[in-house]
Amino acid sequence: MKKIVCASLLLIIFGIAFSQDYKPVDEGSSVKFKIKNFGFNTGGKFSGLQGTIHFDKDNPSASSFDVSINANSVNTDNEMRDNHLREESYFDVKKYPTIHFISTSVKAGKENSFEITGKLTIKDKSHDINFPFTITQSTDGYIFNGEFKISRKDYGVGGSNTISDNVIIDLTVVAKK
Repeated sequence: MKKIVCASLLLIIFGIAFSQDYKPVDEGSSVKFKIKNFGFNTGGKFSGLQGTIHFDKDNPSASSFDVSINANSVNTDNEMRDNHLREESYFDVKKYPTIHFISTSVKAGKENSFEITGKLTIKDKSHDINFPFTITQSTDGYIFNGEFKISRKDYGVGGSNTISDNVIIDLTVVAKK
């Protein structure tokens, strides 16, 4: 019994030693979106990354991501449009100040590429999403890159028929120890 307890403790200690917690930072990161409006490509970005990323490159199933962005930070380089996007019919930032993602699984792909599944919550509506991402190791953490597509209508964002239902999200997340 003593050997089992000792072995279990060693596994936990080694697991903690080799996996790391990282914080996403705005500097160098980007959360961009692209959508068609009146048939033309348009887009913008968000900032205000927060959360915790527990990442173990050698044991991705032990990894977890719990990150959010500030919905009020929406920036399309057009102040009037940005203010409109902050209103109730779009992001309703007064009631829902953050957009949140929590992973449910991380799987290894080819070298330095992975697949993540989790719940994306916008305006208190959560849906499962799944997308590939790659990593680049930096001196004090990682840079995570990924892209996925969602339907804005699934999250109750925007009522206009002039904009596409599909939104492409492009992520570059710098995470540091």
